[in-house]
Amino acid sequence: MSQYYVYIMKNKSGTLYIGVTSNLKKRIYEHKANLIPGFTHKYNIDSLVYFETYSDVNDAIAREKQIKKWRRQKKIDLIKSQNPDLNDISSNCYD
Repeated sequence: MSQYYVYIMKNKSGTLYIGVTSNLKKRIYEHKANLIPGFTHKYNIDSLVYFETYSDVNDAIAREKQIKKWRRQKKIDLIKSQNPDLNDISSNCYD
């Protein structure tokens, strides 16, 4: 069964990025190595701070869109509900 992930990453200054992927380990590596041109490369988004797992890609995409519409503080509150110190939790996706 496939798994899909909605994830939130940040940079050192706190800029947030929200994405969806079917391979979290690979996607985080790509962000950290700046392999993908665009927003995350430009702003050096390199710390995974939150993720959710879904079995249906449509649910994951809907959740990503929902979170993207939220105000910044609501996004921070969501992250802090699982990761109060906003630490890089990317090692959790390599288990």
